[in-house]
Amino acid sequence: MAYWIASSPHDHQQTKTSALMRLVIYAAIPGILTQWYFFGWGNLIHISLAIITAIIAEFTVLSLREKKVSEQLFDGSALLTAVLLGVSLPALAPWWISVLGTLFAIVIVKQLYGGLGHNPFNPAMAAYVMLLISFPVQMTSWQPPLELMALPLDFANTLSVIFTQFTFDGYSIEQLRTHVDGFTMATPLDTVKTNLTLGLTIAESMNNPVIGHYVGEGWQWINLAFLLGGLFLIGKKAIPAVTPFSFLFSLFICSFIAYSISPDTNASTLFHWFNGACMLGAFFIITDPVSGATSVKGRIIFGALAGFLVFIIRKFGGYPDAVAFSVLLCNMAAPLIDQYTRPRTYGHS
Repeated sequence: MAYWIASSPHDHQQTKTSALMRLVIYAAIPGILTQWYFFGWGNLIHISLAIITAIIAEFTVLSLREKKVSEQLFDGSALLTAVLLGVSLPALAPWWISVLGTLFAIVIVKQLYGGLGHNPFNPAMAAYVMLLISFPVQMTSWQPPLELMALPLDFANTLSVIFTQFTFDGYSIEQLRTHVDGFTMATPLDTVKTNLTLGLTIAESMNNPVIGHYVGEGWQWINLAFLLGGLFLIGKKAIPAVTPFSFLFSLFICSFIAYSISPDTNASTLFHWFNGACMLGAFFIITDPVSGATSVKGRIIFGALAGFLVFIIRKFGGYPDAVAFSVLLCNMAAPLIDQYTRPRTYGHS
């Protein structure tokens, strides 16, 4: 049975909506567990904080709007937004980052526009961009993989860092981000982008410990896990295959051309595919049936545009990951894409 849900103003069958949301959350579990394995407890804590905040915020707003609380509260959409936001945040970000971001996603981006089916923007990505612009220091303090950290970090100390910014022994986030060789670590995308501004080549950047043996220590396995979860969703017909494949193909074309022209200043396609939020964005974000395009042609254009924007922002912009910004820009373009790609009505020229 297909679970695809058309965007507003079409009616939604509640059982299908909740089933779709649960299925997407289940498909994200391999990626979440892989993230926990390489980066520790931080994102699981943020997911928990986001879920609690989302439930309270959704209940409060629905009560104030005098809506049927039980039906809409447990349709799974708020939980999915919380999970996607919690996965996207830096593992050691302070607790109020996930709380504030979730409040913004649920109250402003979703409910202010009328609730599920009416929001023009993806709530999780809108909240992520808001946090990134408002709190750049907290949102760019990425933790290195556990095996590259000079100081150990267990569950209790992770909880302490998130709520107090220090471990029980007094170590700060900056000290925790220090590599065993004594330098502060960043994500592979940040590392490559910074090295290019310093005059280093891509090949020289690949020798950084954060890159590891392949294209990103820990990151490539996280993206692979989200890829497998995405393929599971396609197999269950929960999401249309054309959108993520169009996104990945567009990113492949752009990165392949750039790499072919100048391999010293442009990373490979595999580096782009398996770093940052690429696979999460491809299968769990841009496939949002509410804020994306609705027709088959529209979804192809939507995905291709998102992939193109990810490459352009990663190459020329100030934020290396770029997935959240590209999604919001595509959300803005979705009505125009639908206008020119909607199928011809039978019997009309």
